[in-house]
Amino acid sequence: MLSNKKILLGVCGSIASYKSATLVRLLVKAGAEVRVVMTPDAGHFITALTLSTLSKNPVHQSYFDPQTGTWDNHVELGLWPDLFIIAPITANTIAKLANGICDNLLTAVYLSARCPVYFAPAMDLDMWKHPATQRNVARLKSNNNLLIKPTVGELASGLTGEGRMAEPEEIIEYLEEEIKKKELFAGKNVLITAGPTYEAIDPVRYIGNHSSGKMGFALAEEIANMGGRVILISGPVSLSLSNPAITRIDVVSAQDMLNAVLNSIAEQDIAIFSAAVADYRPQEVASQKIKKNDSAIELKLEKTPDILATVGLNKSPGQIVVGFALETENEVENAIRKLQIKNLDIIVLNSTRDKGATFKSDSNKITLIGKDLVPHTYELKPKTEVARDIAQKILALM
Repeated sequence: MLSNKKILLGVCGSIASYKSATLVRLLVKAGAEVRVVMTPDAGHFITALTLSTLSKNPVHQSYFDPQTGTWDNHVELGLWPDLFIIAPITANTIAKLANGICDNLLTAVYLSARCPVYFAPAMDLDMWKHPATQRNVARLKSNNNLLIKPTVGELASGLTGEGRMAEPEEIIEYLEEEIKKKELFAGKNVLITAGPTYEAIDPVRYIGNHSSGKMGFALAEEIANMGGRVILISGPVSLSLSNPAITRIDVVSAQDMLNAVLNSIAEQDIAIFSAAVADYRPQEVASQKIKKNDSAIELKLEKTPDILATVGLNKSPGQIVVGFALETENEVENAIRKLQIKNLDIIVLNSTRDKGATFKSDSNKITLIGKDLVPHTYELKPKTEVARDIAQKILALM
């Protein structure tokens, strides 16, 4: 699976840096073309000569080589690889990457990279468990970086616990599984809706909700990374995509979203409706800004089109339709009713009572229900991992 892949290995200053030599050797043996970029402190633990000899390529260490007068272009290096692996990565570099700090060549290359980034931490038990480190790791994961979890064992401090960098053989196995995963949605057309809709009252005011679109965007990234051809129809949100293969269509109102969905739904194998579409809109939209005065105003509302029901009740044979349900009470019963009435294959249930799973949060807690009506509840996770759980449920149907 790694044959002919261009792999950039980042090495940070850690006692686990000695494992980088074995990792380079295994990558080269697997048929990959390997280049190495080191932080300044990494040279205290392993030499550039060792990694250069094993990779059969010069090692990148600084922006500028005063001896040769050459500039090491971090942008070019960041655009080169198919995969960027940072192993080991220290608590210091995790913090830098999570906060966009760019003070050495490795961090500059990271900010320039467009490929999947994997990071394998190595540090002492208490450093790994520290809330600051865990916040930084969660931020990296929310930016679609992939964590290769540290293992439990004897640490350099003499303590035993979680914090050991994964063994090179485990990293190779993990990478191969991730590459295989990229083929799971190959050849599948997937439509995803995300974000809120805004229903105009007048030219400057609207009815809307607090949806951030983060869940839908995470789903789009995950499924595109697994080989799917994704169309993302998004309401007004301030989010960007890292996978250039995703086709994004921006809309404003529920009617706009419905029109965009109907324009492409016939070609879709899978449709996932994670958008928080406004249920009502003003019957009449004022052509001019409504002036404020001392008297109250009355708005007459009408229902917006039910996009999910429109697609679910008219879906093609073999088409998989996934809906979302945000509930405040009788959550499972209401979600099952929605799944059945709208002829869905899967419904993703959220509850407003789950702490940390509210609008605009980077985490979510879901219950997945299929046509067997058996609820499967997951723990609170970053939305990137929740997207993976939903994708796996869809794959089970495929």
